[in-house]
Amino acid sequence: MKKVREVPVKKRIALIAHDNKKDELLEWCKAHVSDLQKHKLISTGTTGKMLAKHLKMDVEQVLSGPLGGDQQIGARIADGEIDVVIFFWDPLQAQPHDSDV
Repeated sequence: MKKVREVPVKKRIALIAHDNKKDELLEWCKAHVSDLQKHKLISTGTTGKMLAKHLKMDVEQVLSGPLGGDQQIGARIADGEIDVVIFFWDPLQAQPHDSDV
């Protein structure tokens, strides 16, 4: 039996960025702020604080990525509580929590 999941009009979007990509994610969000305002934003701790401050938007913040935030986001994806993930990943810098990601 095939499982079908309907994606709501107001999406729950997870925004994540490695340290060297946070500024790039912020610039992308600024360029798309009018679209992002229509949705619920969720982010890992440090990134979420930065986005909320600069975008002047509500951003739900889970723990910082290395402290379990990546796992919290992953659990929400598995539970169907996140519809879209936008992840600015830095492939040139190893992260201690890469296995969580």
